[in-house]
Amino acid sequence: MAHYAKLDKNNIVVDMFVGKDETDTSFSNWELYYDAKRTSYNTRGGVYYDPQTGLPHADQSKAFRKNYAGIGYTYDPRRDAFIPPKPEVDNWVLNEQTCLWDKVD
Repeated sequence: MAHYAKLDKNNIVVDMFVGKDETDTSFSNWELYYDAKRTSYNTRGGVYYDPQTGLPHADQSKAFRKNYAGIGYTYDPRRDAFIPPKPEVDNWVLNEQTCLWDKVD
C-alpha cells in the first residue's frame, strides 16, 4: 500500500489517498496512472522513521520527498519535496535540509 497526494494546478495538495504500491508491477508508473505524487507516511524532515519503533531507520534510502504530504502542503518539484503551509504567526524561514519551517527569533 502506498500513499498519494493529488495536486492542483499550483502544486497544492488537495486530496490524499491510498493506492497501489510501487512493488505492484501490473502498471509501470502509478504516479502517472493516478495523476498524483507518492508520499512516504514514515518520512518527516527528510528522515525515514521505522514504523515499528518510531526511531530513525538504519536504511535512510527509504526517505522520500522530505515529508509526508497533507492537505494544504505544497509540492516543490525543484526540491522534489512536500512542504507544509507556512505558519501565519511570528517569523518563520524554510529549512532547506528538512523542508520544514523553523521559527526565527
